Amino acid sequence: MVSFRRCILALTVLVLFAGLASAQVNATQVQCAINVSTTNGLRAEGYTEQTGDIVVTCTGGGTLAPGSQVPAVNITIALNTQVTSRLLPQTSGSANASEALILVDEPGSGLAGYGPSLAQKVCATPATGCTQYVGTQAGATLGTAVDSCTTFNVSGACTTTSSTFGANVQQGLVTGNQVTFFGIPILAPGTAGNSRVFRITNIRANATALGGGSAAGPTPVIASVIVSQPSVLPITNPTPTVGFIQQGLVASASGATNLNQCNSSTRGAVSLLSYTEGFGSAFKTRVQAQSNTLYAGQGVPASAAPGNQNVPGVIYNSESNFVLAGMAGNSGTAGLADYGTRLKANFSNIPAGVRLFVSVTNVQNNAIAVVAPAVVGGSSANTGTTGYAQMVNSETISDGTGAGAGFFPSVTGTDVPGTGNTPIVEIPVVNGSASAVWEVINTNPNTIETIRFGVYSTYTSNVAQNSPPPGTGQVNLSFAPTPTAAFSAASAAAASSTLTIPRFIADTGAARNIFSINICRTILLYPYVTNIQGFDTGLAISNTSTDPFGTGPQAGNCLLNWYQGANNPAVIDTGSIASGTVYTTLASTAVPGFNGYMIAVCRFQYAHGFAFISDLGARNLAMGYLALVIVDPSTQAGGVRNASPLGASNVTINGGGENVGH
Repeated sequence: MVSFRRCILALTVLVLFAGLASAQVNATQVQCAINVSTTNGLRAEGYTEQTGDIVVTCTGGGTLAPGSQVPAVNITIALNTQVTSRLLPQTSGSANASEALILVDEPGSGLAGYGPSLAQKVCATPATGCTQYVGTQAGATLGTAVDSCTTFNVSGACTTTSSTFGANVQQGLVTGNQVTFFGIPILAPGTAGNSRVFRITNIRANATALGGGSAAGPTPVIASVIVSQPSVLPITNPTPTVGFIQQGLVASASGATNLNQCNSSTRGAVSLLSYTEGFGSAFKTRVQAQSNTLYAGQGVPASAAPGNQNVPGVIYNSESNFVLAGMAGNSGTAGLADYGTRLKANFSNIPAGVRLFVSVTNVQNNAIAVVAPAVVGGSSANTGTTGYAQMVNSETISDGTGAGAGFFPSVTGTDVPGTGNTPIVEIPVVNGSASAVWEVINTNPNTIETIRFGVYSTYTSNVAQNSPPPGTGQVNLSFAPTPTAAFSAASAAAASSTLTIPRFIADTGAARNIFSINICRTILLYPYVTNIQGFDTGLAISNTSTDPFGTGPQAGNCLLNWYQGANNPAVIDTGSIASGTVYTTLASTAVPGFNGYMIAVCRFQYAHGFAFISDLGARNLAMGYLALVIVDPSTQAGGVRNASPLGASNVTINGGGENVGH
């Protein structure tokens, strides 16, 4: 019993000392915390949205002896959606190395300290990482490790290291919803007051998979930071929120314009397309402008070289993020988008014979264009506050590609509408479809902007050939590019080495009506029709589209609408009235006991009407009159339309309604 108690006491002392030893070890362990410098707004329509940088800041830890190999870990970032960072395949090694980078100690930032003063040096073997050693030079253990050992002793220990600092930038390998950084050297900062910073940047996410938020607020994008050896790199808060998804675009088209088949149109305004940001930074230029020159926000002139966007931790408010060119092992550029935000209009159901035009830049209204701002780029480097966009010749062509330096794939307006200063250009209509794409080249990230474009139509009336045929032109509005025959929605939602950035879902909502071609009509008013108290009314409608003047013959029915205050008779369809013939009926036959007026809506031009009222047999009282022609109220209010049933030249329609043509 005594020996048992002595054993218990010995075990208690052992546990106590073990605890103290453990506490001493923990006191010298590296301690790391995560923060996200900026929680970005992600557009719900985007496949390649930028998440905020994940910054791991470490303090403490024991000092390693000079020549020691620096311990390394694998760091995996797993999102609650797919990772879509651009792939930059190596000339040798992994095919899924990406533009997602981890930077050690903010190299090139200009901040105080040894690590920030170093140039950015990329590890050429991202699939394994780059082995590093504690420098044998004085003070090397406090800075970034060196890249190699030059001399080993007989025991295999490193005695002399190179003086070249180790790689401080490394690419991540993307698989599904994860990006992994292999073999990242973890050199403890050691001395009190020192810290080591690991910045993970250029991770793009498929925001479409999570939707655009709900009544509860925007949808968060969550990252889980997984370390292969937590004892080497312990992290206290490994699940940061790196972005919030919300609707990026609110688009609309002005109400559909009514056009008449009877009247030709030359570049007449038919619609105004509006693109409004869902939040202030939804519209972005390709890069942050470094000058106030045109297209500086597209990185086209030398003054806007993408290399200017390579300072860790800076918020650039552009489609590109941290840009680093000349990646080791390949010719790719990390972080560089292909273009700024693009806005797309997909037109459909355009009637045959109708030509479409759009404004090449955004407009105040269909007649007045927005003047290009003197300051372009929408960045902290300038004071531009005017949203401005210009048409491009393809939704996927990259800025800066093409013939000659300073190339931007713009479209130049070759025409103007009937009034105003808006440059417009024709877009080809093929099988009833057409499209136009504009790129944002100036924007203010601190305000919600609306950018508008005008739509115009031209067609020649040929009623005899039913041209243009009746129909309603429509449009869908979205960001661009969207999945096409060149790439599917599935491929757009995954990391790719070939697809451009950014890219978006198509507008899947109901198409918006922008104009309607209405059939030629003649509307006849018979002010008095009766068949009561011994009277009757004979009615005649002549289709006079056959004449000696070369008018094309037309045929169509008339709908007879009867009104007598109450108990109105049903509408009567005359059936088709051939050109050069006359339709006749009696009120007593068509609407017995009627006493009121009738409006005939005839689906052809040049209808004329006559009414003859008499007592039975026309023995005592009889009179006849010509039906009045009402200008078709379906034509555009306030526009000028031809009152062709009487051959008059032009009639100004003031708000529609019963405007008598003669």
